[in-house]
Amino acid sequence: MNKSNTSIIISIIVAGLIIGGVIYFSPIKKIEKVEEQNINNVSIVDGKQIIEIKAKGGFLPVHSTAKAGISTILRVDTNGTFDCSSIVRIPSMNITENLPMSGTTDIDIGVQKIGKFEGTCGMGMYPFDVDFI
Repeated sequence: MNKSNTSIIISIIVAGLIIGGVIYFSPIKKIEKVEEQNINNVSIVDGKQIIEIKAKGGFLPVHSTAKAGISTILRVDTNGTFDCSSIVRIPSMNITENLPMSGTTDIDIGVQKIGKFEGTCGMGMYPFDVDFI
């Protein structure tokens, strides 16, 4: 093997490591890892159901499960959020809520029936949903 072939092989290996690293450390991969975990983001406090989601570069968790027939609050936490996920839109309820860059915002979504509840960011790029059962 000559020097040229060795350089090509080393370049291919380095490129593969770089591409693999980018894929491994990408935000999409992080979101998938978080979604794989069993996130318990729904609680009942003083008779009200609270669904907590985080908003920054999208919403986490993207999918939640809650109980139908209980007065419900959607609690959105922000921490240095300045992208389009700083606006929560719930089209079915005609709700648009501007969130602070950092803090907690409670949105009263009332008593939900069995079914899927959907929301999105201000631009419609980042969806989230709650499956009421």
